[in-house]
Parts: sequence; structure tokens; C-alpha cells
Amino acid sequence: MWRRRRRTADSIVIVSGLPRSGTSLMMRMLEAGGLTPMMDGIRQADGDNPRGYYEFERVKKLRTGDVDWLEDAAGKVVKVVATLLYDLPDAYTYRVVFMSRSMSEILASQRTMLANRGEVVDAGLDREMARIFQGHLERLDGWLAEKPNVTMLKIDHNKLVSGGVGESTARIDHFLGGGLDLASMAKVIEPDLYRQRERR
Repeated sequence: MWRRRRRTADSIVIVSGLPRSGTSLMMRMLEAGGLTPMMDGIRQADGDNPRGYYEFERVKKLRTGDVDWLEDAAGKVVKVVATLLYDLPDAYTYRVVFMSRSMSEILASQRTMLANRGEVVDAGLDREMARIFQGHLERLDGWLAEKPNVTMLKIDHNKLVSGGVGESTARIDHFLGGGLDLASMAKVIEPDLYRQRERR
């Protein structure tokens, strides 16, 4: 589902979603499609994200008012985790590609990542994370309705990786105004990296 608005020259493309929802994959796809990603390389690729995290550290400081970098983001794409979308200043126009993924897959991927870092995740923490994540999703639609400077396209991660790449990339291209290299975007998909897969 997406809402279309007139594309403006100063639009900033945002890739967002809950943690472990496929945002790094979408950043790689949009880079392959022809967009310039804003990233600093501070967070290095690892076993949980072997192709890189595509993060820009200053995004994490949005809540404290560090927004000057947005002046250089027009026409580029930057990853902003869902919980920080609400801190984007109204002075800019944003086109948000939001990655949706089943909660069970998100939690399984999060558990694996934490375990790889030597942290222990029990069932109670899993339930608490699910509650917090669901709360963010419920808040999102209300926030979006109050933001005329924001349009959003939701992409289903499972569908994207499990054979629906053609339809998904066409929707993304249409949403962003056209001109993306769809063939190159499709080549980024690596099904072997879809390791926390829910049976459907």
C-alpha cells in the first residue's frame, strides 16, 4: 500500500523498518538501482549482515537535534530505523520505503544476532521486544496521516525475497518517480541470506 505525492527535487529517500526487517538489503537494492546511499562505514559488515549495514551514524542523533546533515541528503537514500522516523524535521520532503516483515522472523533474527554477540535472550525479553515493536507499528500510521511532507511505500520482505522481486521493484520504481535499474536491483537478492524464514 502506498500514497503518491508529487515528487520534488529536494525529496530525501528514506529506507526504514523495524530492526532485522531487511532495511540493509533495500539500501543495497536502491544503490544498485542508481541512488546514492548516505553511509559512513563506521559499522562494519559481519556474519549477521555480510553485505554491510549501510548506516549513517548521525541518524542516531536525530532525537538530540542533529539534523544539519539532511541538507546534503536531497536525492540520496539514507537508512532510518522506524523508531527515529518521528524525529525527522518537517522542513524536508521524505519518500519512505518501509520494510515489513513477520514479527516471528524479526524476533528470530534478533535472537540470532544477539547470540552471535554473546548475549542471552530469554522468552520474557522476546515477548517484551515484540510488544515494543508492535507499538511502533501501531503508532506509524497515525504519524503518517499527520505528515503531508511524508509519503510511504510498504514492501513485504518475505514476498521480495521469495520470488516477488519483479513486482516489488516495479512498485518501488513507480513510487520514486521512475528511472531505477530494476535488473541490477533484482541481482542483489541472495535467498541464501534469508536465514530466518517463517513457513507460510
